[in-house]
Amino acid sequence: MTALGRIRIGIAAPSNRIAPSLPENLAAAAARLCPDRPPDIWFHPLCFASCGHFAGTDADRAKAFLDIANDDRFDALWFGRGGYGAFRLIESVVPRLNAAAGRKLYLGYSDAGAMLGALYGAGIGQVAHGPMPADLNRQGGEAAIGRALAFLTGRDSSALESSIRPDVPQVAFNITILAHLIGTPFLPDLTGHVLMLEEVAEPMYRIDRALGQIVSTPALRRVAGIRLGRCGDIPVNDPEFGQGEEDVVRYWCDRSGIPYLGRADIGHDIDNKVVPFGLWSR
Repeated sequence: MTALGRIRIGIAAPSNRIAPSLPENLAAAAARLCPDRPPDIWFHPLCFASCGHFAGTDADRAKAFLDIANDDRFDALWFGRGGYGAFRLIESVVPRLNAAAGRKLYLGYSDAGAMLGALYGAGIGQVAHGPMPADLNRQGGEAAIGRALAFLTGRDSSALESSIRPDVPQVAFNITILAHLIGTPFLPDLTGHVLMLEEVAEPMYRIDRALGQIVSTPALRRVAGIRLGRCGDIPVNDPEFGQGEEDVVRYWCDRSGIPYLGRADIGHDIDNKVVPFGLWSR
């Protein structure tokens, strides 16, 4: 914390770059949402770098992540936005994290899930799936920012996905991101966890294929069950796939013997709730 007792949050962009207007807009939103004690939010300058698709080179993005994660003056590292790129940093970042990194809270979702999964598997910090600063650009996105700040500044249980229980560990992933962690050393041990899954902008056949890969992976058959979040902006298949997202999740759960536990209140939208990885305590 800062000398004034304010939570200090560092924002990094391991994937796509951040719009230059976001820091000012986020500061204004934080002042409205946390009028009594707004957090001290700092954007790493490399969030605005550009190298093709990415927020700077791999080395730039790794440096920004490490600058915040390894600095004990920060209480949390908040992923600025998704896109693609976090997976490229895992091998260079995780081995270089220090004791300060192990005391931090890490919050993000979507592409950030690759790094979150690796951190969780390595036992580094408190990892959580939840809204990111770029969600402020969505219509009504200030509600998502308020939920994230409530969790980041006070571990507020009102920000959490409602099915979370203190005695059962849980995790949340984008379906495609989790599928791409399979077969790598970065897939965490999810034995006994409730696995919450969400997706965006993928055709139903790809969702079906990725779910088949997930539930057919021996290590993932040891989860306690699967909850399905929202799958938004699904392109139309030609020909029509004929099944919706819940149909295919039930199909693969039935085939694999993994319990289907119903819906989860997560997704690529402003209603996305926070899911701390593992057992959660205030």
